[in-house]
Amino acid sequence: MRKPELLVPASSLEVLKIAVRFGADAVYIGGEAFGLRAKAKNFSLAEMAEGIAFAHENRVKVYVTVNILAHNYDLAGVREYLQELKAIRPDALIIADPGIFTLAGEICPEIERHISTQANNTNYETFLFWHRLGAKRVVTARELSLEEIREIREHIPDDLEIETFIHGAMCISYSGRCLLSNFLAGRDANQGACTHPCRWKYSIVEETRPGEVMPVFENERGTFIFNSKDLCMIEHIGDILESGIDSLKIEGRMKTALYVATVARTYRKAIDDYAEDPEKYRENMSWYQEQISNCTYRQFTTGFFYGKPDQNTQIYDNNTYVKEYTYLGYAEEITKEGYARITQRNKFSVGEVIEIMKPDGQNIPVSVKAILDAGGTPVESAPHPQQTLYVDLGESIAKYDILRRGENC
Repeated sequence: MRKPELLVPASSLEVLKIAVRFGADAVYIGGEAFGLRAKAKNFSLAEMAEGIAFAHENRVKVYVTVNILAHNYDLAGVREYLQELKAIRPDALIIADPGIFTLAGEICPEIERHISTQANNTNYETFLFWHRLGAKRVVTARELSLEEIREIREHIPDDLEIETFIHGAMCISYSGRCLLSNFLAGRDANQGACTHPCRWKYSIVEETRPGEVMPVFENERGTFIFNSKDLCMIEHIGDILESGIDSLKIEGRMKTALYVATVARTYRKAIDDYAEDPEKYRENMSWYQEQISNCTYRQFTTGFFYGKPDQNTQIYDNNTYVKEYTYLGYAEEITKEGYARITQRNKFSVGEVIEIMKPDGQNIPVSVKAILDAGGTPVESAPHPQQTLYVDLGESIAKYDILRRGENC
């Protein structure tokens, strides 16, 4: 049994550092162009270089997405971008477009090339095709079952790696290649500008009665006919680890640090527990389930891993998110007095009960004893986002620990 890599998304330098501390073996990020998450905060070149250095200091790899489907007008910029990436040396580039793949091989051949799920990789001959061209890894299409993935593993060389999404949002379109956003909003999903029309609420207009909107009801909230549940395989780690997959990928390059920390920490423990002893994994199942349910999440599905899903297991009945915890910030530094310096993300007050979330799985309830502003003046609350604060929690807190508030705290 291979113990696979845990690959975690990061939308910013802050989130990258949290992902590294909370259990990632590798992190994937996007620059300011040529990735499929244009609405994410993304990284400047300087931030990317700093993030790569930080990750490498902690023996974690960094992969950069260059996975748009390029048009002619993109190619000059792609060449320049690849030259910039060559200088800062990420561990791999995630690529979907054969033209970009070719340019990367010419400009920075020393950097591994991974083939994005966006390239529709559904069979072992496709994997072998990319391997002959120099790819180190291929990301499976979302439509594949575990049985199909095992069959791919049996037909490809050991040095060709398989990467597979195991958690996060599912796209209704084939391997994410969607024209709906472009058609309805003029924003190309395949260029990173998806407006997520699959999450919109739809009604019907009959051809001979223009202007007469007729709702289609699945329940009292309406219908969300393109809307998939989120993928979650935390209850099936044994099947995943025994399938021959080399890298387990978490979706979410637009997610918060709290989400990334929670998912990374939970899957890290589940993978390690199963590798140590499958019985230990089964005994801890309720903990994994509880932690994953604490994320901001939608309803869950196992996607296509066990065959084609039916409507009851795949289609979601509304577009709202459950939010169990609010992110307050993370400990950027610890002063000699034991105060945690944070950049505050949401309001909290002196006397309020919050939690310290630690990478090892501990969630420690604490009462906020004091808050000081950047100048050292005591304040009763932190009403303004992005304030620099010093917080006394009366408990041992370490750098990169996360502060969060439960909805029931």
